[in-house]
Amino acid sequence: MLDKNGIAKRIAQEVEDGYYVNLGIGIPTLVANYVRDDISVEFQSENGILGMGPFPVEGEEDADLINAGKQTITALAGASFFDSATSFAMIRGKHVDLTILGAMEVAENGDIANWKIPGKMVKGMGGAMDLVASAENIIVAMMHTNRAGDSKLLKRCSLPLTGVGCVKKIVTNLAVLEVTENGFLLLERAPGVSVDEIKKATEGQLIVPDQVKEMEV
Repeated sequence: MLDKNGIAKRIAQEVEDGYYVNLGIGIPTLVANYVRDDISVEFQSENGILGMGPFPVEGEEDADLINAGKQTITALAGASFFDSATSFAMIRGKHVDLTILGAMEVAENGDIANWKIPGKMVKGMGGAMDLVASAENIIVAMMHTNRAGDSKLLKRCSLPLTGVGCVKKIVTNLAVLEVTENGFLLLERAPGVSVDEIKKATEGQLIVPDQVKEMEV
């Protein structure tokens, strides 16, 4: 089974040379720490930076240099800073190759719910709406179940939707899954996790091939 850093490590394998990548709040912010050194990637944050690096080492944080989740970050050589209008022009103009988001729920048809729990105070949907509406390649980083052990990979989302039919791939603490027209296709299982465990943790339609390889992280 993977922890949050393990999920980020596995997603980092999906990042290709020359990509422009938007990292959402939560687990996705860890992905920048694990991208291979031999490729060039531009990480974008919707608050107005292109060229984010890994998190700073303790004691070298700059409180003025933050990502969309208000975490301190580093900036790579050649990084640029701009206003939100420019940032969202990049997103809405489909200039981002890969969007990595967290989620509270994902449905078997690719719907995503990641912004609101009814009855809890939220400031609004924020940039998530723009990201899921504009991105052509969305990978979700999430835990497979909630704290009560209930599946977060569902037949239909129960929470208010952020986007419809937009998620392409999901990496959880248990598995890597691809969203297909027939449901969740199991691609890989996490180290030490059985196919049966994944089946029990998945409410939505799960397609299991004859052979499911173990993740390399």
